[in-house]
Amino acid sequence: MRLVSFVGGYGRLEGADGTYVVPMGEDLVAHLAGAPAEDREPVPVAELELLAPVPRPAKIICVGLNYRDHALETGKPIPTEPVLFAKFANSVVGDGARVAIPEVTEEVDWEAELGVVVGRVASRVTVEEALDHVAGYTCLNDLSARDLQRRGGQWTRGKAIDAFLPMGPVLVTADEVGAPDDLKVRCTVNDDVVQDSSTSQMVFGVAELVSTISQTITLEPGDVIATGTPPGVGMAMSPPRFLRPGDVVTVEIEGLGRLTTTMVGAAG
Repeated sequence: MRLVSFVGGYGRLEGADGTYVVPMGEDLVAHLAGAPAEDREPVPVAELELLAPVPRPAKIICVGLNYRDHALETGKPIPTEPVLFAKFANSVVGDGARVAIPEVTEEVDWEAELGVVVGRVASRVTVEEALDHVAGYTCLNDLSARDLQRRGGQWTRGKAIDAFLPMGPVLVTADEVGAPDDLKVRCTVNDDVVQDSSTSQMVFGVAELVSTISQTITLEPGDVIATGTPPGVGMAMSPPRFLRPGDVVTVEIEGLGRLTTTMVGAAG
């Protein structure tokens, strides 16, 4: 299924090219946790205000330097275990969002990422069990203020900025995606292809990430894991390239659709 959240509820996309939604209930996360769903009358997509598939995740756990070539392009060693950091619900926006660049940064960068949405409680699960706890997958753009990220020896200030985690447009359920570790990942800025890779290049695959995180952090339905970005980020270009008002960033992941974000000035 291809699930969406909208103002007032959630449902599944149906029809040619996903032209309408069959509403199923009020809360997608509650559904993932086992709340019953009930089909209602279909509604054209154009009549709904779509949100991120998981509008307010309880936890967003991100993985840094999880593509070999990305680690190398940043001058960092390839990690021997996952590098984890957090974003928060304030960062989540949906497809088509206009994201303001704060006045305190001049180095906003793009990061196309596969998003993993947890469907069942996972605590100390094995790698072999891990994918059984995944509800599905979505596109993410882990926007990053590189100048803020470098300050103070930690990443949160440059990562967990308001609206700096566009997500969507849909949550595609795990049964439809199949194996998540060989999906094409592509990012364009305006008309320029800046990232073009595959999740097969991840240092730690989805199952290993879910298992590793769950050893110390209980994952719950609706939690989101941002699995890292491939090479091609702006800070690694020569000269570096950063996002400016008017730039349009599109993340496309095989089978998951296209997530588009427009950058705007601080005044919106």
